[in-house]
Amino acid sequence: MSAVSAKDVLNLKDVLGAKEIIRLLELQPHPEGGHFRETFRDPAVDAAGRSVGTAIYYLLEAGEVSEWHRVDAAEIWHWYAGAPMVISTSPNGHDASAQHLGPSLMTGQRPQIVVPKGHWQSATSLGAWTLVGCTVSPGFEFAGFEMAAPGWRPTPRKAGGGA
Repeated sequence: MSAVSAKDVLNLKDVLGAKEIIRLLELQPHPEGGHFRETFRDPAVDAAGRSVGTAIYYLLEAGEVSEWHRVDAAEIWHWYAGAPMVISTSPNGHDASAQHLGPSLMTGQRPQIVVPKGHWQSATSLGAWTLVGCTVSPGFEFAGFEMAAPGWRPTPRKAGGGA
């Protein structure tokens, strides 16, 4: 095995645009926004016959949003290339938080973020584009995917009020 030189290691954002990545990875439009392609569906299934895990590539361009949605399984986001991404989540439709998915550990970004089962989630690229991977366990099924109504976002509770 030969050594890898610096010229062999290219940063995708320096040489490819979003449209070229979409073409090369054969990504398709996703109902929540952005582009995706399923890359893995484990043939092992649980007692209900559901795959135990799936993985996708997912790309958001500037101006695109992964609209608020939730999944009936845990979803792990992995940063691959491009700009960092903001992932907003809400466990209950009221309380919301944002995390930064990306490579800059010193600025609080993380290369991996877990969204627990049933939590509302939305994502936005902080630059021209962001390429990520999403792993879902048990495996993703569109039957367990729920889009929020257009324009919906978590509504903070009023001070002193309940749910």
